[in-house]
Amino acid sequence: MAIPIIIDWEKYYQNPHEGLGSSYERVVLNDLILATAKKHGVKTALESPSFGFTGISGINLMALADSGVKVTLQDNDPRRLELIQQLWNRLERPLQTELNPDFRGLKHPDKAFDLSFSFSALWFVPDLKTFLAELSRVTAKVIFISVPNRSGLGYKLQLRDYSPQKYPELKLSHIDPASIISLLGKLGWKLESSGYFDCPPWPDIGMTKEEFLGKWLGIKPASKAKESEKAQKYLSILSHYEGNDPDFEKRMRKLQWFEKIAPNPFKMIWAHHLRLVFSRRGGSEK
Repeated sequence: MAIPIIIDWEKYYQNPHEGLGSSYERVVLNDLILATAKKHGVKTALESPSFGFTGISGINLMALADSGVKVTLQDNDPRRLELIQQLWNRLERPLQTELNPDFRGLKHPDKAFDLSFSFSALWFVPDLKTFLAELSRVTAKVIFISVPNRSGLGYKLQLRDYSPQKYPELKLSHIDPASIISLLGKLGWKLESSGYFDCPPWPDIGMTKEEFLGKWLGIKPASKAKESEKAQKYLSILSHYEGNDPDFEKRMRKLQWFEKIAPNPFKMIWAHHLRLVFSRRGGSEK
C-alpha cells in the first residue's frame, strides 16, 4: 500500500520501475489468479475497478489474458484508461476497456463474466453495497477480491499519513473483509477460500525494498538481478511480458521461501494483502 500513488500514479507509464516489492507481488498474485481461473474453467474476466495501490495500473490480469482468457477492464479516469489501453496494445495483448465514472452500475448482461476481480480497489467505490450487487449480477462463477491486510504492521504505519480530509476518495470501511463477506453472502455467494499473501522477507513499507534489504538487513541483490536491472534500467514484470526477461518469475519465486514457511499468525501482521475468493452458493455455475 502506498497512499501517495493516488497523486502520482501516472509516473509509472513514463518510468515503469516498480521495484522489488511490486515485482514479487505480481508473480504471487498471478499464481493465485491463474489457479482460481483453472479451477473454475474461466473463459472471460472483468477487472473493476482497475486502480489499486500498486505501480503500473491495469496489468493485473495480463497473465490471465496470456492463458487465453478474454479480459475486460473498467476505470473511472479517462486518461488512465487511455494509458492502459496503449500499454496493452504495445504489448500486443487483447483488452476491452470501459469508462465507468462512479461504479454504481456495470453495463453488462447478467452473468456476462466467468470471473470478476478487484485488487486493492474497493475503497475507491462510492457505494460498496451497490457495487457488489452489480458485481454479483454480472458474474457467473467466481469473484476474486484482494484487500490490503488491515492487521498488517505496514498498513498501520502507512495510515499515519491518512485523513478523510486529505484523501476523501479513500473509503477505508470498504476494505473490511467481514463487510464484503456479509454483503456477498446475502447475494448468494459463499467464501470458498481466503488467506494472507504477498508475504516476503520485508514489511509493507514506504521505502523501496532494495533500500530496506540493504540498509536494515544487509542483503545485497543477487548479481543476476543486478545485471538484469542495469540492462533494462527498471525492474518490472513488464520486462517479462515484453519477452526481455525470461528469468523474471524464477528470480521472484526464489523470495517465496519466507512466505511458504511463515505461520498464519505471523502472516496476519506481516503479509501485505488478504484474498477473498467467492463462488456461488450451491456450486451452480451455469
